[in-house]
Amino acid sequence: MRLVIAEDAAVLREGLVGLLTDRGLEVTAAVGDPDALLTAVERTRPDAVVADIRMPPTHRDEGLRAAAALRGRHPGLGILLFSQYIETSYAHSLLADGPAGIGYLLKDRVLDVDEFVEALHRVVAGGTALDPDVISRLLRAGPGRDALTPREDEVLGHMAAGLTNAAIAARMGISQRAVEKHTAALFDKLDIPRTTATHRRVQAVLHYLAASTR
Repeated sequence: MRLVIAEDAAVLREGLVGLLTDRGLEVTAAVGDPDALLTAVERTRPDAVVADIRMPPTHRDEGLRAAAALRGRHPGLGILLFSQYIETSYAHSLLADGPAGIGYLLKDRVLDVDEFVEALHRVVAGGTALDPDVISRLLRAGPGRDALTPREDEVLGHMAAGLTNAAIAARMGISQRAVEKHTAALFDKLDIPRTTATHRRVQAVLHYLAASTR
């Protein structure tokens, strides 16, 4: 996997380069501002971009806007954004054009290197990687959520994060059959159409989450 990293804090940027290189990933460029990010992607044509949402000059949403521009120019490019803060408006913006190939993690999640690399692989494969804390915030105001049992609520969060049924079962310590039963029940309660395709289920849930922030 070939990556471009965009992070204005030099220490974190170099730390990310070291961590990801040690895991066998190739960092084609590591830059500190959105303009340099756009240039690096055009020059090196990576598989994915890892970028801070808040970058110079205003440290507001420059990384998010750069990501939107890159999605328009390179539809197959994986985008994994991270931030110190939970911003549901950022998550909504990311999901507006569809969840495929998109990730949004909190910076603390980077400390779990295995989870971070797993999220990168998921995004490059066209999946989705949303931080559990971001999902929790999005779900808080979601329509119909009060009808879910605690188990169904937990399954929904893992699904929205992009996990497969097998991964959810392993994470929760239950059988895949149990996950399937919880999934069917929560889809009925949230009025989300059922489907046997895992990636379509995740997309349906993410569209539901996006709708809950409008």
